[in-house]
Amino acid sequence: MARRSSSSGPWRYLNPAYYLKRPKRLALLFFVFVAATFAFWDRQSLVREYESEISRLDNEINQLHDQLRKAGVHLDENPIGGKISREKLVEIDPINSERREKVKEAMVHAWNSYEKYAWGMDELQPHSRNGINSFGGLGATLVDSLDTLYIMGLKDEFQKARDWVAESLSFDKDYDASVFETTIRVVGGLLSAYDLSGDEVFLEKAKDITDRLLPAWDTQSGIPYNRINLAHGQAHNHGWTHGDSILADSGTEQLEFIALSQRTGDPKYQQKAENVIRQLQKIYPTDGLLPIYINPHSGTASYSTITFGAMGDSFYEYLLKVWIQGNKTEHVKHYREMWETSMEGLISLTKKTTPSNYYYICERNGGSLSDKMDELACFAPGMLALGASGYGTEKAEQIMDLAKELARTCYNFYQTTPTKLAGENYFFHAGQDMSVGTSWNILRPETVESLMYLWRLTGNKTYQDWGWDIFQAFEKNSRIDSGYVGLRDVNTGEKDNMMQSFFLAETLKYLYLLFSPPSLISFDEWVFNTEAHPLRIVPRNGNSQAHSIDTATPVVRPFGRKQGKQD
Repeated sequence: MARRSSSSGPWRYLNPAYYLKRPKRLALLFFVFVAATFAFWDRQSLVREYESEISRLDNEINQLHDQLRKAGVHLDENPIGGKISREKLVEIDPINSERREKVKEAMVHAWNSYEKYAWGMDELQPHSRNGINSFGGLGATLVDSLDTLYIMGLKDEFQKARDWVAESLSFDKDYDASVFETTIRVVGGLLSAYDLSGDEVFLEKAKDITDRLLPAWDTQSGIPYNRINLAHGQAHNHGWTHGDSILADSGTEQLEFIALSQRTGDPKYQQKAENVIRQLQKIYPTDGLLPIYINPHSGTASYSTITFGAMGDSFYEYLLKVWIQGNKTEHVKHYREMWETSMEGLISLTKKTTPSNYYYICERNGGSLSDKMDELACFAPGMLALGASGYGTEKAEQIMDLAKELARTCYNFYQTTPTKLAGENYFFHAGQDMSVGTSWNILRPETVESLMYLWRLTGNKTYQDWGWDIFQAFEKNSRIDSGYVGLRDVNTGEKDNMMQSFFLAETLKYLYLLFSPPSLISFDEWVFNTEAHPLRIVPRNGNSQAHSIDTATPVVRPFGRKQGKQD
């Protein structure tokens, strides 16, 4: 059989020479190609606009549904008509799938490095390939990572970590522990692992460590001391606070202690933690902004900085989240009222830069505002977005708009440095937008936390893209063969020697959830503590049943998460 020539029949249209000899047809082909390309991208844009509009309508329907429920009208049907379809879109979206797997692989790399070089110790020093006991030898990274391993479906890794908790984790340590850090990392991590797996060993360990922390609340006012010896129960405050307790350290135990009382049936934990709020209610200012130092004897505020950054932040976060944990009932209404008062205070601290109109939250010292914002304060956009639905329609829109603007600022904390990683804090100047202050980056999670909330609550994929940019910057600058490290300087890229436990507990978990369906750790069923440990929402004062889920420098301060020590 004779071989057919490519220059005859339909095959000639595949030969470039055919078009070179016929310029009019070449021009037509080029025009068709360009038109098809524009049509494709226009369709993609329309799809995104459609999804954003569906999300906006979902939020409006939810708000109307809440108003009807408050008025005594109960609807049988699910008001969120588009929610299921959006979740299915996330599940089948190949980009989300690929990104989620990349984040999971990063977790595996971080975990394997910890297991190889620092097993059972608090944190890994990747460059020197050894472990360090930053928190008294409580296995902080291991406990902090339990729920992340479970959520990502890393079953073998979770089981090995569970066995270490059961067989090797002891709290009988002659060590002065931070009440705050121990609560959010260890108590929160153990309770979350219990809620996810139903394994009683986690609940028993959570009760053990919390019982050792309780003497810290034995003060005249009920405001706790912030450090306690785990073996002997002797409590005290940091010397550099001149005997005062720290606002965030004293007001960020409510979620964990209430959850522990619910799960054990013992009210003492909840009583201790809620007494702090009752005391602070007595001195609550009209703008809802408390100074960061509180006297544990008198229960009064000391003259000090007001901030949504270090040492203030999570107090405000927990006012909202305890209201959510309490099913938004009358019993926890005062938490919501205090939070709304504080959000008016937050608005009063908000300014805008020039020329780029970046919104930021100032700090206040006495009657003057400081144009400084910590990266730690980047939890606020997510908090505002989460709390917006509790307002009426107009106010909810205002709060959500502020959340979006602050998230844009926080994203640009990252984008404006050579490494695309954020510094520890920023200063703002008229006509010059922002500049890095303290220039280290210790793998913090607050910005990606807010992006996760905003994506879930608005459906806007821009927040996923921003999160992906941040993840890629971590991969480029912080990943080494033996784990992940922070940067001593985000301008030069010089690396430090510490893989913070919250990188596994928070940063990678929030990134994973950012690219996962909203049904995975649904906001309807779970509330996150400030270390990203999800706690199941149960009836107030009720008992919990664990359920499985489908897992397809001038002053030398402690190196804890909120105080921001860089190694």
